[in-house]
Amino acid sequence: MSNPPPDPFVGGRPLPVPDLHDVISSARVVSIPMRVKFRGVLEREALLVEGPVGWGEFCPFLEYDDVESAPWLACALEAAWHGFPAPVRTSIPVNATVPAVEPGRVEMVLTRFGRVGAVKIKVAERGQSLADDVARVAEVRRLLPDAGIKLDANGGWSTDEALAAVDAMARFDLQYVEQPVADIPGLRTVRLEVQRRGYGVLVAADESVRRQEDPLLVAREDAADLLVIKAPPLGGVRRALEIIAQAGLPAVVSSALDTSVGIRAGVALAAALPELPYACGLATVSLMAGDVTQSSLMPDAGSLPVRDVAVSRTRLERFAAAPERTRWWLERLRRTHAVLSGVRMGS
Repeated sequence: MSNPPPDPFVGGRPLPVPDLHDVISSARVVSIPMRVKFRGVLEREALLVEGPVGWGEFCPFLEYDDVESAPWLACALEAAWHGFPAPVRTSIPVNATVPAVEPGRVEMVLTRFGRVGAVKIKVAERGQSLADDVARVAEVRRLLPDAGIKLDANGGWSTDEALAAVDAMARFDLQYVEQPVADIPGLRTVRLEVQRRGYGVLVAADESVRRQEDPLLVAREDAADLLVIKAPPLGGVRRALEIIAQAGLPAVVSSALDTSVGIRAGVALAAALPELPYACGLATVSLMAGDVTQSSLMPDAGSLPVRDVAVSRTRLERFAAAPERTRWWLERLRRTHAVLSGVRMGS
């Protein structure tokens, strides 16, 4: 289900939507190759805009409609025109992310992240089996015997499949399983049954927050132990902070496979949270074979610094998308801006 466009009033104050001409005049579209396939993607496309205070990134996945894409644009405009809330920390602990690769490629993937204390592993990939997931998780545990392990199913299991998977992999000392099933009732069923069986594995909600008309429903339904939060689909850092505060659950900040410009928004969100009990999923630039800056937000000893990103004009040219893809993204920007402006004007 698509989110409604974000309420442009944050904390009772409006965040004005800049004029389309001002937004589109600085827009640049890039296509960044991936080192490994992630979420079915081998080339990650993104539209970047430059405003008075910096750069913002607009990169909703291609299948998202204009209404669901509007919060992503709000996040980009917040970054470029309004900036971020004040941080309460100077560095962010991050996890490595292992896509649904075969065990023999796990070590190669982990090498890109350097030394980390936690790993998120993609599971429930279409066309793969539970045995494939077990083998991948077992290899991560073999290579990193002391790391915190998180599983991310992206809602790919049924309730029975999720419970069977936790049963098969709880022995690897999992921190939590993220979005094991697609719907909130199923999420609650899995959470309660995992508790009953005494596995000590937490259940996290991701899509059940960012792809719901009511992002707080999962908390009211007692369907998750913690939330995985991405700033773009919630409409920006300030709105995400409000949702986390209202939900009253621990939060892990994650990314949507962004360049360093998009990761900067996630870093700002994690830096502004009062508490940050788990490593965040903000090291995914390591999965890319390029970036829009010469100083990428990459982990150092398991952490990212809280700092701004200087975009390289040379990199923008190097990774410029093909003309037809640039036209596609600019038209998407026009349509999405109209959706967002309509909300701001109350139409």
